[in-house]
Amino acid sequence: MTDFRYVIRDLTTEGEQVDALVADLDDAGWDLPTPAVGWSVKHQIAHLSFIFKIAGLSAAEPRKFAELAKTSMARGFDAAVNAALDDYLGDPNEVLLTRWRAERDAGIKALAAVPADQVVPWLVNPLPPAILACAGMMELFAHGQDVADALGVRPERTDRLAYLVGFAVRVRDFGYEARSLTPPEQEFRFEITAPSGQLWTFGPEDSRQRVTGSAEDFCLLVTRRRHRDDLDVRAEGALADHWLDIAQAYRGPAGQGRAPGQFDS
Repeated sequence: MTDFRYVIRDLTTEGEQVDALVADLDDAGWDLPTPAVGWSVKHQIAHLSFIFKIAGLSAAEPRKFAELAKTSMARGFDAAVNAALDDYLGDPNEVLLTRWRAERDAGIKALAAVPADQVVPWLVNPLPPAILACAGMMELFAHGQDVADALGVRPERTDRLAYLVGFAVRVRDFGYEARSLTPPEQEFRFEITAPSGQLWTFGPEDSRQRVTGSAEDFCLLVTRRRHRDDLDVRAEGALADHWLDIAQAYRGPAGQGRAPGQFDS
């Protein structure tokens, strides 16, 4: 079970960690290609800025968000996100950096202002603000990893990963839905080891479908930033093993993912 008491604090810290990756980049650094085909470092930060902008709208201005979501869902969310990038990519890099900081901070502040027992509108279903904050942690992890890979650095990983791990367990079926597959009825057991060594557990202890491994590698798996063959994540049971091939903690198309052995570590 995930403890949400500190999710806003930790979301803020994760945002600052991604910010530190790009704060001192020159123009060549912003233009570096990332493992996401066709996306530079600038694309990654533009995407994050937009995501935090719409999260802030959902919390602070739900009517405006509803209008945006209606348009986005009509054309397809991925298409809407890609179209939104054009509004950012024309900015000089220093302007985008300022914009990313402002929209990130405003989005987090808006989420923090929503009472924990209320929900905010989102793309498919309304969500508690803490769950939307966890989705924000997933976005920061995934796109921050792409930036880190482009720069050749390894981000520091802490027990803040608990929010992403819990979120990925909650949305276990996204990978099936993205491929028009019927999710299994069986619940899985997840036993994930935190960076601190603590064991995080989810699901029935007696389940024959089990997923075990390190939290960092589990998060790399569910964000499709590494291939399962390169990760310390293991499955017991045919259903759990299949899930490792399709796991994703986001809605929509899975994307290309990453190839086995694509990275040194």
